[in-house]
Amino acid sequence: MLKLMKYLKKSAGYIVCIVALLFLQAYCDLSLPDYTSKIINVGIQQQGIEDGVPEKIRTSSMESLYLFMDEEDRKTVESAYAKDGEVCTLQKINKEEREELNQILGKAMLLTEGLSENQEMGSSLAERMQLPEGTNPLEAAAMLPEDARMQIKEEMEKQLDKMPESIVTQAAVAYVRAEYEAMGENVDAIQMNYLIVSGLRMIGMALIIMLAAGTVTFLSARVAASFGHDLRSSVYKKVIGFSSGEYHRFSTASLITRSTNDIQQVQLTTAMMLRMVLYAPILGIGGVMKVLQTDASMTWILALAVILILMVIFVLFRVAMPKFTKLQTLIDKLNLVTREFLTGTLVIRAFSRERREEERFEEANANLMRTNLFVNRCMTFMMPVMMLIMNGVSVAIIYFGAHAVDNGSMQVGNVMAFIQYAMQIIMSFLMITMMSIMIPRANVAGKRIQEILETQESIQDARETREPMESQRGTVEFDHVTFAYPGADGNTLEDISFTAHRGETVAIIGSTGSGKSTLVNLIPRFYDVTAGSVRVDGVDVRELSQKELRNRLGYVPQKGILFSGTISSNILYGAENAGEKKMEEAAIVAQAEEFIKTKKQEYEAPISQGGSNVSGGQKQRLSIARAIAKNPEIYIFDDSFSALDYKTDVQLRKALKEYTRDATTIIVAQRISTILHADRILVLDEGRLAGQGTHKELMKKCEVYRQIAMSQLSEEELADE
Repeated sequence: MLKLMKYLKKSAGYIVCIVALLFLQAYCDLSLPDYTSKIINVGIQQQGIEDGVPEKIRTSSMESLYLFMDEEDRKTVESAYAKDGEVCTLQKINKEEREELNQILGKAMLLTEGLSENQEMGSSLAERMQLPEGTNPLEAAAMLPEDARMQIKEEMEKQLDKMPESIVTQAAVAYVRAEYEAMGENVDAIQMNYLIVSGLRMIGMALIIMLAAGTVTFLSARVAASFGHDLRSSVYKKVIGFSSGEYHRFSTASLITRSTNDIQQVQLTTAMMLRMVLYAPILGIGGVMKVLQTDASMTWILALAVILILMVIFVLFRVAMPKFTKLQTLIDKLNLVTREFLTGTLVIRAFSRERREEERFEEANANLMRTNLFVNRCMTFMMPVMMLIMNGVSVAIIYFGAHAVDNGSMQVGNVMAFIQYAMQIIMSFLMITMMSIMIPRANVAGKRIQEILETQESIQDARETREPMESQRGTVEFDHVTFAYPGADGNTLEDISFTAHRGETVAIIGSTGSGKSTLVNLIPRFYDVTAGSVRVDGVDVRELSQKELRNRLGYVPQKGILFSGTISSNILYGAENAGEKKMEEAAIVAQAEEFIKTKKQEYEAPISQGGSNVSGGQKQRLSIARAIAKNPEIYIFDDSFSALDYKTDVQLRKALKEYTRDATTIIVAQRISTILHADRILVLDEGRLAGQGTHKELMKKCEVYRQIAMSQLSEEELADE
């Protein structure tokens, strides 16, 4: 399938846009758990106060905090706050500066609160300083020299280091809240404002996710549809250039499946890949980074979940992969049986073989059903296992997270965020797992499509083509031609030589399987000769361009083939600009005007697919009219009069002889009566030229021709001739 990706080049701009939108969507997706965590931790537990950096603080309180700062820390804090009378106001600072301030102020606040309220810290300081009972330890600490105060600070920090970080944070936030209340601030409004702002940001993120996801879906569908269109176009152009040899290699049913079902499979997978496969690693890697930032102590849970998921994917690949290859082959088989049933309905009914054909169809249908069921069971097995892993991860995170919250090493919001990040990581693997079901089947389909695109046509134009010789216009020459079908044991034609000149009618007759149709199929290069050469207008057909060669031919196949449309569109199929007069003239020569005039819409009467609404004889006459309307220099009739009655046959040959007197006519026939008056008759016998000449000449010197004639005509008719 990777080889087909070159068809996505023209959609490169859209793909870049899709990737950019996926990064934006992933950023918003990964931001939402963080906002959830902050709403719980800050908005609810900390009542809207983010950290230990107050926006405003009383000067007296700040002076108390300065007692437990060294000179450098004090300068850092002083530079961040502007003193305005009894209040210090925080200046505009960046994120890094705020984190530094939080570290400095947080410890100072905890130490200050510890001396003010903690009996253990206060009693210890009173004993060391031998303070009278009832003395405030904080006021006493302010009276100490700075060296002594720093020593006390270091001892107290040793006790703080034993405390979990969350307790330090909570204490600093409590200090800031108390400070706000002392200053008369509305702390409830601060909390409500934080919750509203955070909620609006989450809504904004959700809207961005929705818009990004919708746009990605639209663009992915557009890219995939364009990809499918280009693939179908390339396959069609390739197939239409195939010779009969390539058509024998790929069955018609298989070519239809590859052009429809396989391309649809690749197109659908491409759309899903752009939406999911690109998004999954972005979301997964981003989730891992966020988890490590949140809390790394429980990452082992995620590692275990990922290992289990990878094991499930591995098992699915080992078990289901062979079935995907078989699935496409079974679809080919079903299409083949269906096509044979639909095209051969009349024969099936005539021989009462409906039951047998039903059994054939049911066998192909049942095989496809069983394989589909197996693949679908693999998918249904996958989903419960994935859900079990996801729910197991949630339970494990809640269990171990609850212990972490209990001992103060983790906050509730962080546990919630961890669960969400874990689900996002697992979901990214789930996306990949779902695609692991689709990609192998699409890969098989892609290989089948690529097989067509990489097939070299056996009939190709020469690198340097030649122009036909006007002096040899209308000449068809076979020069010691030998031909064998690819893979055949022997030659179908052997050492055939003859020349048909302009204005001549050359007939070919012989028993069934003698190679008559094969011989005329060498003229338009449906096959190339094995040895010798076929020349048209004095030039080897292999040195003419196929378009130039076939423009000079009017070919009527053994089986009349019509296309859905109208009578006029079928007659003018090879000469769209011939005009109405030429069309009517061709219909008259082909003896088709009689039945055309009986139709209500005449030349605009509809022709159904395959010409199923006209008889075999009418189909042949329209096919002959199509060749006549083209006005070629060489006519080839491959047993094209077999469905005509004797009267129509005689009238058509008489009109055709007059109309094509300046053209070369080559007729393949089974009936002697059709070719009696040909300028030359070629007699084929088991691929060899048994004789050539006029009817009278062959009756005298060719035993094979004489036997054919005597089997078809009475002695009186032969005598008359």
